[in-house]
Amino acid sequence: MTPLPIPRVPWTSAVLLAALGAGTVRAGRRLRAVPVLPAAPSAAAGVPRAAGWRLLTARGVEADAATFLSACAHAEREGLRVLDLLPADLPAERALGLLRLVDPARYQADRLGEGRGAGFAVLAAEEVLARAGVDPDGPRPGPAELLALTRRLKEYAAGATGLAIAPALSCGPQPETTGPARAAELRAHGLPPGALAAAQLAGLALLAGAVVRQGRWGAAAAGLYWLQPYLALGGPGSPLRPADLARATAARPVRSLGAAVRTAAAARRGGGGEPVSGRAAAYRADLAAGTDRFFEARRPDCPWCGSGRLAVRVRVPDLLQGKPGRFALERCQDCGHVFQNPRLSPEGLEFYYRDFYDGRGGEGAGTVFGRLGPSYRARAEMLRGHVGGAGPESWLDVGTGHGHFCNAAREVWPGTRFDGLDMGDGILEAERRGWVETGYQGQFPEFASKLAGRYEVVSMYHYLEHTRDPLAELDTAAAALAPGGFLTVEVPDPESRMADLLGGAWLPWFQPQHQHLVPAANLREALADRGFTVLVEEHGAAHQGNDFFGAVALTAARLAPDPDRPWGPPATPRARARASLVRTAALPCFAAAAALDTLRSTAARLTDGGNAYRVLARKDTP
Repeated sequence: MTPLPIPRVPWTSAVLLAALGAGTVRAGRRLRAVPVLPAAPSAAAGVPRAAGWRLLTARGVEADAATFLSACAHAEREGLRVLDLLPADLPAERALGLLRLVDPARYQADRLGEGRGAGFAVLAAEEVLARAGVDPDGPRPGPAELLALTRRLKEYAAGATGLAIAPALSCGPQPETTGPARAAELRAHGLPPGALAAAQLAGLALLAGAVVRQGRWGAAAAGLYWLQPYLALGGPGSPLRPADLARATAARPVRSLGAAVRTAAAARRGGGGEPVSGRAAAYRADLAAGTDRFFEARRPDCPWCGSGRLAVRVRVPDLLQGKPGRFALERCQDCGHVFQNPRLSPEGLEFYYRDFYDGRGGEGAGTVFGRLGPSYRARAEMLRGHVGGAGPESWLDVGTGHGHFCNAAREVWPGTRFDGLDMGDGILEAERRGWVETGYQGQFPEFASKLAGRYEVVSMYHYLEHTRDPLAELDTAAAALAPGGFLTVEVPDPESRMADLLGGAWLPWFQPQHQHLVPAANLREALADRGFTVLVEEHGAAHQGNDFFGAVALTAARLAPDPDRPWGPPATPRARARASLVRTAALPCFAAAAALDTLRSTAARLTDGGNAYRVLARKDTP
């Protein structure tokens, strides 16, 4: 008997079918995980406490008293302080977009996750609104403003924000979303509208190509895309009833194409150059006198061991922001210490740090740090087996930024008091959010006497390399710890093989911010000199999987800096076109780099050799 032939599926159609099928199943699963509010609080639950809660709604959206009380009861029962309400008639594409971004089963517990919502109504505790500086009696926001507000409020209720469907709540009349409105909503979610529009257009082109060239399998993939809104959101028992479900399904390809084109056009218009402003004027004034004054005199000897045998390790421009200047890292031929030489002066540090972690670059930096939850938890877990079961009582995170580590580490050590220290204003915001109990603003050595003996744990995660005198920082850490306390340090490893392979495009050089890169042997010796015993040293576990991706990003930035940077020359059409061309050409390079980084991370963990290392040391009892 002749076996039946197995049909051959073209790989493009197979990938599209798998991706669309998985996305459809995931959307349906996530939708079923969203809680549904009862029409009114049950009698068994008693009378809900409406005091202390405010319901903020977008323009044109009205919520009845029963919905408000039911939302209050749900929030109290689930321990929530912020609750985004999804109208039952939420438009289909908006619902699918939200379900792509949010896994309701993990949303509340994800302390670092972005705040997401539908943009129509959000219930918030008055104390959260007060800490976030939100006036609940101000003008009613539009959908994009309410999306941004939900995102902000989750930062102030990190483990107490949720989603729920409100069956009696309606979106009201929904006009066709314009390109600028959609772009504004994507930005409110913290997403780049131009890049997403380009990705959507590329996906539609791929589908169209599959239909033309791959026959019935391409048609099957296109059909699945076409029917996805109904398959995910329709059918009996669906908690949502999108008013436009039939229309959104029937006309999906045309509507998607139009939305992507309009969004891309709006993103280009919205991305036009920054006007002559106080920020740009300040940069012009700073640069009028040149950049030489931002540097100190070149040092003839190693700041770690005093040797005069130095050699240039790498020389690069500012690839992080594209600000003027060139920077040299030199390596001591005797002890291996790598340091910036000549180093930046305090005035130079202020200039090159400006608009990176705060200001113009603050949101992007916050997004990056918010995605490092597994790394933060691994750092906190390093204390397991060395402290009591309840964990340390007090922990000071030095160089904490906005407190992302402290916020995530509460999942590991919920009974620990986390304080933070940093130079920037972000530490004050971290205190307002409740991510740290007490925030200290300033240089760590300035607090040596005030903090002496107060902490059971002091951490320095990717902080020591930014400091002007790392040995003084270690002295201060030793002073801040009680006898028997623990110091944990994580820094880039200048002895990583990737530093040689990638040269100036190795991200951990991080010029001009990194002042010192300390070999592990040097750090162990310095800790021993200060009365510490090293308990654990990890290399592979501390690896950050960004070697190749970072190299692509830095190379793209070198070839085409951001044309709208306020410290650069006025943007020209040619500069914009060049930047757009380079970014487009870099997309496949980023994809390949991500794959290589996955392989590299696996190898780093198997061989215990990565691009960073961390140590845990105990302060010996006299």
